[in-house]
Amino acid sequence: METIINQIIHGLMLGVMYSLVAVGFTLFFGVLNIIQFSQGEIFMVGAFVGLIIINLLTQIVGLNNPVILLVVIFIGSSILTAFISILFGRVTIRPILYAPPIIALLTTLAAGLSIRYSVMAFYPEGSEPKRFPALLPNWQTEINGVILRFDNLVIFVLGVLLIVATYLFINKTKLGIAMRAVAQDRETAAMMGVNINKVVDTTFMVGGVLAACAGIFNGLYYREIIFDMGALYGVVGFSAAVIGGLGNIFGAIVGGFLFALLASFTSAFIPGGSAYKFVVAFAFLIVFLVIMPRGILSARKEKMKR
Repeated sequence: METIINQIIHGLMLGVMYSLVAVGFTLFFGVLNIIQFSQGEIFMVGAFVGLIIINLLTQIVGLNNPVILLVVIFIGSSILTAFISILFGRVTIRPILYAPPIIALLTTLAAGLSIRYSVMAFYPEGSEPKRFPALLPNWQTEINGVILRFDNLVIFVLGVLLIVATYLFINKTKLGIAMRAVAQDRETAAMMGVNINKVVDTTFMVGGVLAACAGIFNGLYYREIIFDMGALYGVVGFSAAVIGGLGNIFGAIVGGFLFALLASFTSAFIPGGSAYKFVVAFAFLIVFLVIMPRGILSARKEKMKR
């Protein structure tokens, strides 16, 4: 029982990171009707931007307060990554916004590969794993065999708050309402005065912020980042969005946590499971989609209502 509870706690923490990437995928599909296959690379860029900010503050400015560093890297990486994401959208998506979806998929896939190998080529020793500073205290306590880690708790709480903030932004702000209007009927929304280009920028901004925070969470937890980590997170995030039902934010969240729990339990209960956790998880995805091809909470006709 203690092992089960420990794996649930670990899965919930990983589920936050997977869900943030998955929500980005479902936003792009729900609002713009595209599959943004470079979202994993934006996730990677967010982590590297955070690392660059940390190095600048610690080595040049001499700032070593972990709380201030955390605040600055989250804000700074979110802003810069959102800007990069918006620029990416203007270059790759705006010109082909009304093209067949397969064109956008191939374009974002190719652009994502360009981003990945640009980081490898131009970042100093870009092909090597980079140490990410341990800014969260390594405190932990054990209660009846259940291990509670402070860094896991912080990542989980911050991730949930970010998901809630995204939900409130989409449902309670004018920009969010415009995104929902475009998701329902792009042509009608344009006729009613909604600025489609602004909605495109806003969607990429939100996706960039979510990816940046997920990338920093990944660095804080694993304490290293590498140029190709976005490939796995991109596939996992997309798979989680599909499991939940593309176009449904709550579905993406459910899919992210389900995927993380499945991988976590595989690591714990199957001999050598750490090496096979994603094999089992993706095999489950195939079986699941055969049974429920539209996902758990799929509502394509009602996309972005929630």
